[in-house]
Amino acid sequence: MKVLVTGAGGLVGGRLLPLLREAGHEAVGCDLDVDVSDAAAVGAKLDEVRPDAIVHLAAISSTRNPEDDPNEIFRINFGGAAAVFDAVARHRPGARVLFVSSGLVYGSLPPHQEGFDEGAPLRPRGAYAWTKAAADRLAALRREEGLDIVTVRPFNHTGPGRRADFAESRLAREIAAVELGLQEPVVKAYNLAATRDFLAVDDVVEAYLRLLEPRVVAGTYNVASGHGRTIQEIWDALRVHSPAPVRLVSDPAEADPSDRSIGNARRLRAATGWVPTRDLDAALGRLLAWWREELRASSEAARG
Repeated sequence: MKVLVTGAGGLVGGRLLPLLREAGHEAVGCDLDVDVSDAAAVGAKLDEVRPDAIVHLAAISSTRNPEDDPNEIFRINFGGAAAVFDAVARHRPGARVLFVSSGLVYGSLPPHQEGFDEGAPLRPRGAYAWTKAAADRLAALRREEGLDIVTVRPFNHTGPGRRADFAESRLAREIAAVELGLQEPVVKAYNLAATRDFLAVDDVVEAYLRLLEPRVVAGTYNVASGHGRTIQEIWDALRVHSPAPVRLVSDPAEADPSDRSIGNARRLRAATGWVPTRDLDAALGRLLAWWREELRASSEAARG
């Protein structure tokens, strides 16, 4: 099978391409060289590659960066999905599309629920989640019109290469900075009571690979562990991997235990047999080690 992966330069794409090749597929990646919001440009790429499947990863994924323009988030996240669906319908109508939505489309988990299933109402908060929810609904519409679209709603996933505008990666980066003497041994955190469903990124990539199989029925699938961890627990797990005397400070007034996001992946498990097998604590350790190397290299480069 020949697979085209958009957003191939990101955390997930960088792992998906080699895994596809190891599985015997021909994998082609594109990143900033193709404007995914331009249906003509996407169509030209489809004509060039002639893929049997498309994994649409390309998105602006930051949820907190104040410099992100909401209009640009909409153009890439919703407009990009719309353009990809349109281009596939015109150029490769029989190809499978794996569209990557987000677990954030559900909003916060009500207190009485253990985890969101795919039938839960969408209650997104923030520009990123709203654009993903809109694209998610469009995917369902285009699927009803005949496109072979699998929508995945991944919950938090992490590992080496995760950008620092995500909570666990920012914490890891700051621990590494303290170890290297690049900052004072104090780390500021916000809502330590928030709960997230974390996976090692390699488990998420494995789920995507399985969902590309033609035998899997097109539809919507959560990718989640089913277990929540607070940001405090993530901090504690990171600290196990560091001898640095780092002090964590936070404002108790910012604690909001109602901020919970946990998924239920029973549908995915029933369809593919997928279960997460990677150790999250080990993935956090690798993330911290990656930040040590990144900061050490940038510090040495700055010194000349």
